[in-house]
Amino acid sequence: MIRRIVGWVVLVPLCLVLIVFALANRQLVVVNFNPLVPSEALTTPGVGVPFFLVMFAVLLFGVVLGGVATWFAQGQHRRDARTWRREAERLTREVDAIRRSPALPVIDELAKS
Repeated sequence: MIRRIVGWVVLVPLCLVLIVFALANRQLVVVNFNPLVPSEALTTPGVGVPFFLVMFAVLLFGVVLGGVATWFAQGQHRRDARTWRREAERLTREVDAIRRSPALPVIDELAKS
Protein backbone atom coordinates (compact mmCIF):
# COMPACT_ATOMS: atom_id res chain seq x y z
CA MET A 1 0.00 0.00 0.00
CA ILE A 2 2.83 2.38 0.88
CA ARG A 3 4.51 1.59 -2.41
CA ARG A 4 1.37 2.51 -4.31
CA ILE A 5 1.00 5.80 -2.41
CA VAL A 6 4.65 6.70 -3.01
CA GLY A 7 4.18 5.87 -6.69
CA TRP A 8 1.26 8.27 -6.92
CA VAL A 9 3.12 10.96 -4.98
CA VAL A 10 6.03 10.71 -7.43
CA LEU A 11 4.20 10.02 -10.70
CA VAL A 12 1.46 12.65 -10.51
CA PRO A 13 3.83 15.62 -10.05
CA LEU A 14 6.18 14.18 -12.68
CA CYS A 15 3.34 13.91 -15.18
CA LEU A 16 2.24 17.45 -14.39
CA VAL A 17 5.76 18.75 -14.94
CA LEU A 18 5.97 16.92 -18.29
CA ILE A 19 2.61 18.34 -19.40
CA VAL A 20 3.67 21.88 -18.45
CA PHE A 21 6.99 21.34 -20.27
CA ALA A 22 5.17 20.15 -23.40
CA LEU A 23 2.78 23.12 -23.37
CA ALA A 24 5.64 25.60 -22.87
CA ASN A 25 7.72 24.17 -25.75
CA ARG A 26 5.30 23.93 -28.65
CA GLN A 27 7.43 25.96 -31.06
CA LEU A 28 8.55 24.16 -34.20
CA VAL A 29 12.19 23.21 -34.69
CA VAL A 30 13.90 21.66 -37.70
CA VAL A 31 15.75 18.44 -36.97
CA ASN A 32 18.80 17.83 -39.12
CA PHE A 33 20.78 14.59 -38.80
CA ASN A 34 23.67 15.63 -41.05
CA PRO A 35 26.16 17.67 -38.98
CA LEU A 36 28.48 18.28 -41.96
CA VAL A 37 26.06 20.44 -43.94
CA PRO A 38 25.36 23.82 -42.33
CA SER A 39 21.67 24.65 -41.97
CA GLU A 40 22.11 27.77 -44.14
CA ALA A 41 23.24 25.62 -47.09
CA LEU A 42 20.11 23.49 -47.09
CA THR A 43 17.74 24.41 -49.89
CA THR A 44 14.76 22.88 -48.16
CA PRO A 45 14.78 23.48 -44.44
CA GLY A 46 12.68 20.42 -43.70
CA VAL A 47 9.56 19.90 -41.70
CA GLY A 48 9.12 21.52 -38.34
CA VAL A 49 8.64 19.29 -35.32
CA PRO A 50 7.43 20.53 -31.93
CA PHE A 51 10.39 20.94 -29.60
CA PHE A 52 8.84 18.86 -26.80
CA LEU A 53 8.57 15.86 -29.16
CA VAL A 54 12.27 16.13 -29.92
CA MET A 55 13.07 16.31 -26.20
CA PHE A 56 10.79 13.36 -25.35
CA ALA A 57 12.29 11.30 -28.19
CA VAL A 58 15.82 11.99 -26.93
CA LEU A 59 14.74 11.14 -23.36
CA LEU A 60 13.12 7.89 -24.50
CA PHE A 61 16.20 6.99 -26.54
CA GLY A 62 18.39 7.56 -23.46
CA VAL A 63 16.17 5.41 -21.25
CA VAL A 64 16.15 2.57 -23.79
CA LEU A 65 19.91 2.83 -24.32
CA GLY A 66 20.50 2.79 -20.55
CA GLY A 67 18.23 -0.24 -20.17
CA VAL A 68 20.08 -2.15 -22.87
CA ALA A 69 23.45 -1.25 -21.34
CA THR A 70 22.25 -2.40 -17.90
CA TRP A 71 20.88 -5.63 -19.36
CA PHE A 72 24.24 -6.44 -20.95
CA ALA A 73 26.15 -5.44 -17.79
CA GLN A 74 24.05 -7.81 -15.66
CA GLY A 75 24.52 -10.78 -17.99
CA GLN A 76 27.11 -12.43 -15.76
CA HIS A 77 24.85 -12.06 -12.71
CA ARG A 78 21.90 -13.65 -14.53
CA ARG A 79 24.13 -16.49 -15.73
CA ASP A 80 25.39 -17.13 -12.19
CA ALA A 81 21.84 -17.06 -10.83
CA ARG A 82 20.73 -19.67 -13.38
CA THR A 83 23.70 -21.87 -12.50
CA TRP A 84 23.01 -21.68 -8.75
CA ARG A 85 19.28 -22.26 -9.27
CA ARG A 86 20.00 -25.41 -11.31
CA GLU A 87 22.46 -26.60 -8.66
CA ALA A 88 19.91 -26.03 -5.88
CA GLU A 89 17.23 -27.92 -7.82
CA ARG A 90 19.63 -30.80 -8.44
CA LEU A 91 20.61 -30.98 -4.78
CA THR A 92 16.96 -30.83 -3.71
CA ARG A 93 16.15 -33.76 -5.99
CA GLU A 94 19.09 -35.71 -4.55
CA VAL A 95 18.02 -35.05 -0.97
CA ASP A 96 14.43 -36.06 -1.77
CA ALA A 97 15.65 -39.25 -3.42
CA ILE A 98 17.81 -40.09 -0.40
CA ARG A 99 14.93 -39.40 2.01
CA ARG A 100 12.62 -41.69 0.04
CA SER A 101 15.20 -44.46 0.01
CA PRO A 102 14.22 -47.15 2.55
CA ALA A 103 17.79 -48.43 2.80
CA LEU A 104 19.04 -45.47 4.82
CA PRO A 105 16.73 -44.72 7.78
CA VAL A 106 19.63 -43.16 9.69
CA ILE A 107 19.59 -40.12 7.43
CA ASP A 108 15.96 -39.44 8.31
CA GLU A 109 16.82 -39.63 11.99
CA LEU A 110 19.69 -37.17 11.51
CA ALA A 111 17.50 -34.79 9.52
CA LYS A 112 14.85 -34.72 12.25
CA SER A 113 17.29 -33.90 15.04
